[in-house]
Amino acid sequence: MKKPTGNGRIVADKRNFDQPTQKPTKQPAKRRGSGGSRPPKRGNFLTRGIAGIVVLVWRVVWGSFWRLALTVAAIVAAATFYFYTTLPEASALFDGRARGSVTMLDTDGKVFAWRGETFGMVSSDKIAPALKNAVVATEDKRFYRHIGVDPQGIASAIRINMAAGRGPLSGNGGSTITQQVSKLLCLGESFDPTRWKSEAEYEAECRQSTIWRKVKEIPYAMAMEAKYSKADILNIYMNRSYLGAGARGFEAASQRYFGKSAAEVTPAEAAMLAGLLKAPSYFAPTSNLERSQDRASVILGLMHDQGYLDDAQFADAKAHPAVLSKAAAARAGGYFADWVMETGPGFLTSETTEDVTIKTTFDERIQRAAERALQRVFDEKVAKGSTAQAAVVVMSPDGAVRAMIGGRDNTVSGTFNRATQANRQTGSSFKPFVYAAALDQGYSPNDLIEDGPLTIRIPGSAPWSPQNYTRRYYGEVTLTRALANSLNTATVRLQEIAGRDAVRRIAQDFGFANNLASGPALGLGASESTLLNMTSAYAGIRNGGTAVRPYGLVELQIKGDDQPLIGQSGGMGQRVISQKAAGELIGMMEQVIQHGTGGRAKLAGRPAAGKTGTTSSYRDAWFIGFTGQYVTGVWLGNDDNKPLKGVTGGGLPAEIWQAVMTEIHEGLPVESLGSFVFDASGAVPHVVSSGGADGASDPLAAALSSALGQPQPEGAAPAPQDPAMQPQGEPGRRLQDASTIQSGGTVPTFPAETSSTDGMDTEISPDDPLAAALRGIDGVY
Repeated sequence: MKKPTGNGRIVADKRNFDQPTQKPTKQPAKRRGSGGSRPPKRGNFLTRGIAGIVVLVWRVVWGSFWRLALTVAAIVAAATFYFYTTLPEASALFDGRARGSVTMLDTDGKVFAWRGETFGMVSSDKIAPALKNAVVATEDKRFYRHIGVDPQGIASAIRINMAAGRGPLSGNGGSTITQQVSKLLCLGESFDPTRWKSEAEYEAECRQSTIWRKVKEIPYAMAMEAKYSKADILNIYMNRSYLGAGARGFEAASQRYFGKSAAEVTPAEAAMLAGLLKAPSYFAPTSNLERSQDRASVILGLMHDQGYLDDAQFADAKAHPAVLSKAAAARAGGYFADWVMETGPGFLTSETTEDVTIKTTFDERIQRAAERALQRVFDEKVAKGSTAQAAVVVMSPDGAVRAMIGGRDNTVSGTFNRATQANRQTGSSFKPFVYAAALDQGYSPNDLIEDGPLTIRIPGSAPWSPQNYTRRYYGEVTLTRALANSLNTATVRLQEIAGRDAVRRIAQDFGFANNLASGPALGLGASESTLLNMTSAYAGIRNGGTAVRPYGLVELQIKGDDQPLIGQSGGMGQRVISQKAAGELIGMMEQVIQHGTGGRAKLAGRPAAGKTGTTSSYRDAWFIGFTGQYVTGVWLGNDDNKPLKGVTGGGLPAEIWQAVMTEIHEGLPVESLGSFVFDASGAVPHVVSSGGADGASDPLAAALSSALGQPQPEGAAPAPQDPAMQPQGEPGRRLQDASTIQSGGTVPTFPAETSSTDGMDTEISPDDPLAAALRGIDGVY
């Protein structure tokens, strides 16, 4: 057999025989998982132990951290998703008011007052770019770059707060606009009366800056960022933010402060509005314009630094700071607006959930004129530091109230209104109702009444003896002179002749009051009334004897509706006294101003009628009167009922009345009062001449001399009477002449006044020498 040949065999043999035969050696086994030889150990046992612990802790922390982070992320994501599903459409969140607003219009249809929370929606695409930029620059400069939360802003706010010595969450909050919207929405929680006692408590809790609420704001803000666009979020913010003075949202605030839409504001006005976000009431320009302008200047600086204003725009805005509109600056009609809110139905005024518009009788020209006149008299005639208060009401003869001053401070609303809420004794301003009762029974202004000592005996009480202010008696006087000189004994005699019940009925029918005194002091003004009711009662005399109900509301309608819900609720009522009696009384009241206690109320070239009034211990002083166009009442007194130290209705109130009426009649034609004079042949219409008594024959000077003379001895001849108040033609009847009248009922305590005029009235400046003399003319009550 042939042996195989070939290279394979040769190679194999060569491989096998070329290598020496070696006995295999045994290798040590490697540990499982070993990468090779172990490096030599370093350090001692202690260092190796510490290193091991650190490694172990790090592994535990790191493991826990990413697990915790994953858990927190899952919770935030779940909460964000939950809030996302509960968020409504953005448009449903624009108006966040619990109450509606009441907008009041004057006689020219112009807005003069707001009540409640005014609101005017405006979208971010229609708002002035300067206003959007001002808000973003002030509140959240990274608004367009974050996802609802800005860690950088929060860290910066915490650093600023702690550097200022405050707590980390006190002061600057670092919240984004989205987070602020979350707070405005109260994290989606609606008001629940079972949980919160009031809406104010609900809103206070929503505004709390606790850590837990801050944590809850994060997923809510992120849900809004996912649900809404940046424009939607900005819309919600700019429509729901409260900006002071009852304005909710930037459109309402712009209309309230500047009288223009938020789409038309200038950079200076935009900065002022944006500055209100920090503290609306504190920075409101209606509270302190200078402070609001200073805050706006800071905002302008931020806008300039962030590139929203170039150098020229910045310089112009700084040089021309925003100012209030004329209506906002005047702040006229606050007392009037408060009164209208009280007279209307609550569900459509103070408690309305709708936006309401009310057309009123308010005349801004008359209001401003009255305020100017009152301020001028106090500046010129009243001593500095005086606490005396004043109230003024101006109305038309049909009861339409044109102006109202409820106190010396007209810059605020919601305060005590002395024209409508203060019930005060009326004093001699009540006397016209006594004479109205007598005239309506057929007595004449020319009839004679005894002015002399009088005692009224009342069973169960001490005798009551009223006295005249001057302690003088004039014997037989006409009814005209008794009213003009405010003679007390003559007035009480006439009251007892006409009957107290008749006097009470006429006063009540004219709208005076329901709780009238029952004793003989009724005719001297022992009862109380408000200035508004007294002025409306005099309006009834002015219009010819028909009662009026004062009103300010002409028409009320829901905003957007064509048909009004409520119309005028006041005005002319039923006849109280005859037109003849009213004409006679008007003529008698003209003599009060021309020749009696109301001399300081004379109007140059214009007929006027009225009556003074002073109460016990000078606590209240009144003057109420009218011209052809307007009826005006003035009251002066102290809120704490302290005496005015001698001021009478014929003094400061008459002068205030004269100043007010002069202002409001500027440019108006002279109108007759339509009064009458009477002689034996009957009534003759009499138009009062425009000229007054001047020169040496001034009847006021004669009355002053007579009033300030020595007391007339009992039984002496009466002082000469002014010819203007003498009977025309045949003298009138002599009415009851009795020195003692038996009376039923009780008499309220009504202390007599002294006739002393010593000392200067502290309410009147020392440079008013006529004031002290005038005190001696008015009646005691």
